[in-house]
Amino acid sequence: MKRDFNLLAVAAAVLAVPLFAYSQTTGHREATRMVRVRAELLRPLDALKEQSGSEVQVKLRQKVTLTDGTVLPDDTTLVGQVTVDDMQQRGVSKLALRFDQARLKDGTVVRIKATIVGFYGPEAGLRENFPPEGDMVPNSWTDGTLQLDQLNVVAGVDLHSKISSGNSGVFVSTEKDDVKLKEGSEIQFAIGPSRGQ
Repeated sequence: MKRDFNLLAVAAAVLAVPLFAYSQTTGHREATRMVRVRAELLRPLDALKEQSGSEVQVKLRQKVTLTDGTVLPDDTTLVGQVTVDDMQQRGVSKLALRFDQARLKDGTVVRIKATIVGFYGPEAGLRENFPPEGDMVPNSWTDGTLQLDQLNVVAGVDLHSKISSGNSGVFVSTEKDDVKLKEGSEIQFAIGPSRGQ
């Protein structure tokens, strides 16, 4: 019986290595297809009041061209929803977001993959510093930056995101029983064509 258990443990370890390697390769491949862009949160979010599936919108403050040639003009709305934390982050309160659509002014919807790579409250004053139209925040992804952990994006709240995650990011509080994000906050994204495109 003990020998069967050891054999099972070895088999599981052997199977896990290719899965881990696949996840890293897939994440890196996705990362190379992404460009950085800044957006503004259009309404406040409160983890205690939001329900899974609630719509969340941010507005791009610069024109961006995706790696497949798709152009998203400034004022394009990125549409997402509140979702379940697929990264299993520990915390008292969580707010997981998944942005998967870009809605242009003419109503055209473009499917995207979006990862949150930065968050700054409106009091940071960064909104005035958006790059001119057509400029993009440089894409500096490497094998070592396939995930992000930004601490204290809001007092007592951390941001966690991974390129390979289905979610765009998870805001986690380990101290307070709520996560609140203010309207007008700047969210920086790495975005690219949807995995299915």
